[in-house]
Amino acid sequence: MFNANHVKNQIVSWIREYFLNNASAETVAVVGISGGKDSSVVAALCVEALGVDRVIGVLMPDGEQFDIDVSFDLCKTLGIKHVVVNIGESVKSLYKEISKSGMELNDVATFNTPARIRMTTLYAVSGITNGRVANTCNLSEDYVGYSTKYGDSAGDFSPISDLTVSEVRAIGRELRLDSKFVDKVPLDGLSGKTDEDNLGFTYDVLDRYIREGVCEDSAVREKIDRLHRLNLHKVKPMPMFEL
Repeated sequence: MFNANHVKNQIVSWIREYFLNNASAETVAVVGISGGKDSSVVAALCVEALGVDRVIGVLMPDGEQFDIDVSFDLCKTLGIKHVVVNIGESVKSLYKEISKSGMELNDVATFNTPARIRMTTLYAVSGITNGRVANTCNLSEDYVGYSTKYGDSAGDFSPISDLTVSEVRAIGRELRLDSKFVDKVPLDGLSGKTDEDNLGFTYDVLDRYIREGVCEDSAVREKIDRLHRLNLHKVKPMPMFEL
């Protein structure tokens, strides 16, 4: 049985320990804020661990973002400082230069590039503020590769990457976050589809398979296994030739 209060307290202690051993007393946690459950929970955990003065939220819309008000609401709710860096023009400029080179953009490039530019932005803010970048990935998404290598899968410390989606939501409720932050349906930001639409199965099904090894639908089980196998490179250390 998952004990959300116990795990929440463990994570808070772990964050404090990380900053004690890897930073100075002035170092801040830099969190990319999307308004979704993962960034909301990570930001709230960092606030509990470090205090409001040592957490900076970074909002990074790609042009117009219809639900950015949720991100603003989270920063206001937590009482943290925040900055807005619109990556829209940077993304367009990069696409333009790639096209000028004679290469044709495809879905893989257009899906992953904004995430990588966002991570570049977070490290720029981190450099300016003497910060450490929080990774906001969870176990469920990492398990099937629903993250961008060197994009949202990067960071300096990772508080929730060993928690499933269901467990992240439970931690969010333990932190007394409003339902609009914890239960907000995640969208891919491009097609308007939900993450679950794109994956072809629900997170509840995936979480049960991860934790219990149970999935009644053999086709879904095979798809999860295939995605996990194909995307292990995203979570494993880079292969290195050794003399």
